[in-house]
Amino acid sequence: MTNSAASTSPAATFPRNPGTPLDLDRIEGTRVNLSAVERRAATLTTRRSVKKEWQAAWLVKAITCIDLTTLSGDDTPDRVARLCAKARAPLRADLVDALGLTAMPTVGAVCVYPTMVAPAVRALAGSGIAVASVATGFPAGLMPLKLRLAEIRYAVEEGADEIDIVISRALVFRGDWQQLYDEIAAMREACGDAHMKAILATGELASLRSVYRASWVAMMAGADFIKTSTGKEPINATLPVGLTMVRALRDYGEATGHLIGFKPAGGLKSAKDALAWFTLMKEEMGNRWLQPDLFRFGASSMLGDIERQIEHFVTGRYSAGHRHAVA
Repeated sequence: MTNSAASTSPAATFPRNPGTPLDLDRIEGTRVNLSAVERRAATLTTRRSVKKEWQAAWLVKAITCIDLTTLSGDDTPDRVARLCAKARAPLRADLVDALGLTAMPTVGAVCVYPTMVAPAVRALAGSGIAVASVATGFPAGLMPLKLRLAEIRYAVEEGADEIDIVISRALVFRGDWQQLYDEIAAMREACGDAHMKAILATGELASLRSVYRASWVAMMAGADFIKTSTGKEPINATLPVGLTMVRALRDYGEATGHLIGFKPAGGLKSAKDALAWFTLMKEEMGNRWLQPDLFRFGASSMLGDIERQIEHFVTGRYSAGHRHAVA
């Protein structure tokens, strides 16, 4: 097995989305067939099975696409430092050797609150791992726009490579696509050289049609990634929602030539989840979207289960979950 982990930050390599003018005709003319989406999503995990060494290879690849995340009210610099240590060495050294990897794989990024960006930057110095920060009044986004923009600028000044913004759900509910576009475009400008992931909070958008429309508005406004959830909604990343968003970014790419990344987040806990989402990306988008510059998982506990499954592949035995603590 060869090591496909990137040696430099994915943020340094993924293509930027310059955005396009808002096309209201495209937005208003959208239709989504709920039954067809649900049928297609239901077949994703039944039509393809990945076993043995192929499964192990996919799980190693999944590690490189994880945004290892801590977004708790009791976060401290020490907790962030422990998470960053896990980001640098997500697999035990003996498992790396047993798999025949030439180097330790590393995660795609570490995602934290703005006040924890500086400790994360220090802890990851020289690793090539990106630091991502949530911003714009995460998770609700219910702050005046000037304060949301100020929070983005603060995180960037602290050293964040990537900014995960949240959209104003109320603008989607009332179909105010122009204001939504203008807000996201202003956030994109505030990000400067940092890449921007637009969180749609899909569990609060009520319909797949709204999810598709909001995806297009975010991409037209310059989002480099579209992301399902904050992880704080009652319903987070689901395969029907993911399929809808992936179809939107595929349609946008065909219309503009711009490559947009995708990030499912919230409720992703197991290696099985990683394989299901990889299957979605491979079947809908191809191998190019199995790379961390265009695909990320927003997760933490998933990493522990991936390491546990890899240990089972290597040794034939399952270890206790507490042996694979994240931080």
